[in-house]
Amino acid sequence: MSEDPVVLTRTFLSPPVRDVHRSLCQWMTAAGMSVSTDAAGNLRGRYPGLDPSAPRLLIGSHIDTVPDAGAYDGPLGVMLGIALVESLAGRRLRFGIEVIAFSEEEGVRFGVPFIGSRALTGDIDSELLGTIEPALRDFGLDPEKLPAAAIQPNEFGAYLEFHIEQGPVLESLSLPLGVVTAIAGQSRLAVVFRGKANHAGTTPMHLRRDALAAAAQWIVSVEQEAVGTPHLVATVGSLEALPGAGNVIAGEVRMSLDVRHAEDEIRRAALSRILAGARAIGAQRDIGIDWSLRLDQASVACDAGLVARLGQAVATTGLPVHRMVSGAGHDAMVMARKVPAVMLFLRSPGGISHHPDESVLPEDVDAALRVGMEFLRELEARDA
Repeated sequence: MSEDPVVLTRTFLSPPVRDVHRSLCQWMTAAGMSVSTDAAGNLRGRYPGLDPSAPRLLIGSHIDTVPDAGAYDGPLGVMLGIALVESLAGRRLRFGIEVIAFSEEEGVRFGVPFIGSRALTGDIDSELLGTIEPALRDFGLDPEKLPAAAIQPNEFGAYLEFHIEQGPVLESLSLPLGVVTAIAGQSRLAVVFRGKANHAGTTPMHLRRDALAAAAQWIVSVEQEAVGTPHLVATVGSLEALPGAGNVIAGEVRMSLDVRHAEDEIRRAALSRILAGARAIGAQRDIGIDWSLRLDQASVACDAGLVARLGQAVATTGLPVHRMVSGAGHDAMVMARKVPAVMLFLRSPGGISHHPDESVLPEDVDAALRVGMEFLRELEARDA
């Protein structure tokens, strides 16, 4: 179910999404859910509870992918939600459950992430709607009905998301699962160093304004800042040196900067030091420095009560309880604006994600399912 016959690529409302919906619909129906598709293309399976007025539990993740993706980032969370309902074998809880397959999270097709979950929180503005409207109509959806996809006050009492960790921490600790306490805030910038392009053979070293040499010095300082600040991660992930010829001194270097931390004050203070370092290097080397902020996303704390209950569910199954911060963004950070939210991470073998080699261990999936069932019992006990 991919746009590419060789690698897995499935973007927002692309033709393969219809095939995914068809399969998920069959599995949801077999588990006892009624299934519908909202105007944002989210597939929603509802399993009723004994008390129709009780706020439901929402379990969700996304079904879109990055290009040349792995099979588990997103869809695993949807499948675990369906498996939880299936494990109830027709038994009704006091509250209902809704399993949602978000139509978009990765931001590949239109450069805007979380379209699926933003539809539920009512955060799709007119500009974004104008961008995605042709895709909605091509998929057979009515953009005029988009407001109806938004959740109502007290409609849901909790949001649970299962997801692969997408990193190496759990594997390094030999742990199958992690309880997410917060999702790190992010700062993303475009940074430009401007020097003077000139001939590589005729320009003496002391007369150069080499933008690439300055950029290299700064990149090392970015790494040092992250190493020296607990739990901070900072990355220069892309770099373009211009004019890009082997015998020409680089006159301009364009770079990305990504800085993340669970505490926004620490992240922003570190970013200030990183940019001050860029200015100092520029002054030292007679290099112009410019930057523009592309994203300033606040950190999101998971609901403390749900974190405690999910941790108790992990302990009840006999597993160690490891609490951790997510360095990657997830639909949970959007849903947390409207619904108390929590996440459970599954170990990523090799720490690999966004790659065809992405995988999970069957025993970890089984452990997550057992924890999910205990979490349902915890919620039942809370509401008893």
